[in-house]
Amino acid sequence: MRRAFSLAELMIVLAIIGILAAIVLPHFQSHTTEAKEAVAKDHLRLLRGVIELYAAQHHGVPPGYKDNDPGTTPSSVYFQQQIILAGNYLRKMPENPFNNLDTMNVIGNNEALPAAATGDCGWLYQPATTTIRLDWPGTDKDGFRYYDY
Repeated sequence: MRRAFSLAELMIVLAIIGILAAIVLPHFQSHTTEAKEAVAKDHLRLLRGVIELYAAQHHGVPPGYKDNDPGTTPSSVYFQQQIILAGNYLRKMPENPFNNLDTMNVIGNNEALPAAATGDCGWLYQPATTTIRLDWPGTDKDGFRYYDY
């Protein structure tokens, strides 16, 4: 007599493992999304605090303006220079956890923020209103837009 599993027995075991994986996998995927949502909220909290601190230390002028002059056109280059390179407020720009981008689209003083996110960059920032938003379309499990975090 040979001591081995038959092909039928192996197929049954593989089918059972496949069914269990199909049941468990969506459960883990929802945890991944919840973790990304938590990270996004934390990064926004951090960035909003840094913007507020910078403005408080620079006579109400938020980061993003050349030479801290709100009459100039804001730029992500100036934001990064002031917050990361010169100011030591952050070591590096946090990434958007949904698209892993740390880039920032800076909205000018007289421009309106987009109505919705596109996901083309990590963050949307308007220095004139000190508004920073997550650039990611979609909603969380409660139906709240990521853009409105």
